[in-house]
Amino acid sequence: MRTDLIRKTALTAAGLAFTGGAIVGPITAAYAAEAKPASQTQSDRKPSGERQLGVRYEAQPNFYYCGPAAARNALSVQGKDISVDAMAKEMGTTEAGTNSINDITPVLNKETGKNDAYRSVEISSPDADAKQTDKLRADIVKTVDDGRAVVANIAGTSTDTDGAIHSFEGGHYISVVGYRDNGTTVTIADSADPNTASYEVTVEHLADWIATRGYATS
Repeated sequence: MRTDLIRKTALTAAGLAFTGGAIVGPITAAYAAEAKPASQTQSDRKPSGERQLGVRYEAQPNFYYCGPAAARNALSVQGKDISVDAMAKEMGTTEAGTNSINDITPVLNKETGKNDAYRSVEISSPDADAKQTDKLRADIVKTVDDGRAVVANIAGTSTDTDGAIHSFEGGHYISVVGYRDNGTTVTIADSADPNTASYEVTVEHLADWIATRGYATS
């Protein structure tokens, strides 16, 4: 049942008019201006308790395409290169944004080729409790271990592990493309700005960021 999960995601001024280049492997601070598509992406296997997926990153082309862009970046870890315009049409994205994670999950399933590859999970409370946070951590680990990325609908302000602040008061969508310390810390692919395309947050911060909204997971 849709409750607060349906809140519209209008994004923020951070969306702007970026069109990012694509890269192969884990996201880095360097971006090729006109990188050519690769035949497949690579996952960077780490020691036990850590895994990072290869992302062909692209920034969103406008302020309201965060939903399609997050889905596009998430699907890129499976080697797929899909037009954000095509996905935006399927999601019903407008200048008001993409309604909810429930509009993104079916598109992820369609493009993955399995009706049950993804499901929507809601964190309906204003703040995530320990049980919800533990479930999010387990969902991220399972999804990434399956070779897929999580897509999350977030709102508000959070701080990454380097102390940088990321604020999306109007709402935003991001992809979770890796984890370490058994999922205690997760890697974000953020389409809003290629200058901050990748960063890490604790799973506790991410759960509170998702609170009142939801995420798409295996």
